[in-house]
Amino acid sequence: MHAGRHYPLKHVIRWTRRETAAFAVIAAAPTVLYALYGCTWLTVPWLPIALIGTAVAFITGFKNNASYARLWEARQIWGGIVNTSRSFGVMACDYLLEEPGHSGPAPDLQAARDGLIARHIAWLTALRFQLREPRAWENMGLRHNVEYRRHYQIPERDSDYLGIELGKLLTAADCAAILGSTNPAAQLLAQQSHAIRGLRERGLLSDYRHVDLTRVLVELYEHQGKCERLKNFPYPRQFATLNLLFVWLFIVLVPLGLLQEFQKLGDGFVWCTIPASVVVAWVFHTMDKIGESSENPFEGGPNDVPITAIARAIEIDLREMLGHPDVPPPLQPRGDILM
Repeated sequence: MHAGRHYPLKHVIRWTRRETAAFAVIAAAPTVLYALYGCTWLTVPWLPIALIGTAVAFITGFKNNASYARLWEARQIWGGIVNTSRSFGVMACDYLLEEPGHSGPAPDLQAARDGLIARHIAWLTALRFQLREPRAWENMGLRHNVEYRRHYQIPERDSDYLGIELGKLLTAADCAAILGSTNPAAQLLAQQSHAIRGLRERGLLSDYRHVDLTRVLVELYEHQGKCERLKNFPYPRQFATLNLLFVWLFIVLVPLGLLQEFQKLGDGFVWCTIPASVVVAWVFHTMDKIGESSENPFEGGPNDVPITAIARAIEIDLREMLGHPDVPPPLQPRGDILM
């Protein structure tokens, strides 16, 4: 997520400079042929081009609305993860009590609380690693995005191995079992459920509190499922591909229609076709590109949901609830980008 108050113009220029150069070439070619070589057959009436432009504007607007809806839904899901995580932290700290009639050695309640919280932080870690995994339809592999990534860091893609992070939170046996599964985050919630059941069997949780904690795990499963739906089901390719095709068709036609319009103002004004076409093409293409960059809210783009920073904020809250002295600092933006 871009962390500045405004999106710097220099970033926009860098992000679109190659396309802008292509727009200039597309506009200059027919203008030169028309003005210097008399190729008047290149002109096209403006009315059909305007109709195409109107259709492209509607389709681009639809795509941007759908892309923003996916981005906003992703942020709402992680807002729910924040709230549910805090609720789970409060329950983990306050629900674990030695029930009346408990026999045997005194239980280590603090260790049990630490285990629940550590397992939840491990779930957050596994979930964000899974959501950052690349998909064939995502845009991070495109040249302009690869170039832009030099200005910020995606921790989940730069880390050597998920096991390093999980090894800080889980036992060696639990970590090995999780890493051997196809869905580590889901298996961590299953492990959490087994641990809670074990606490109930040891008499450290009443039936009501056991059910309440299990309900929270069900909510976490629901949050994860919603994230996986957005991650694994892309914005429909037929809309994305055809919209891009329509945008480029319009960009090619714009200078052919503007030639006659500027010629009406005088012979010298025909050269205004080039800058005017570039501006129109830049606006339409950049709007389409904005929608494209919002389609996949978890891939790690500069405008995606900052799940790494959100997960760190949750970890800070949970560790402070336990009274841990070693609370990690909040993540700071790098290159004006918060991951």
